[in-house]
Amino acid sequence: MNITQVDGNIVTERLPVPTEAEMQNEYDYILAEKLTGKLLEKGLVSKDEHDEIMRKNRETFKPFISRISA
Repeated sequence: MNITQVDGNIVTERLPVPTEAEMQNEYDYILAEKLTGKLLEKGLVSKDEHDEIMRKNRETFKPFISRISA
């Protein structure tokens, strides 16, 4: 195992802190994402249907991670 020490200033105070409800919402989104992926993997939905479901999931759940990466 390699351990690397990172020196420097990492700014974390600008990152939003999720609430309990946001964490539950994030979990729900990840679960929906995994289930939708399984549907695609098993051939129960097409790639286009998968993409549309995921688009609607992002609108419905508004995942917390999207706020960080924006």
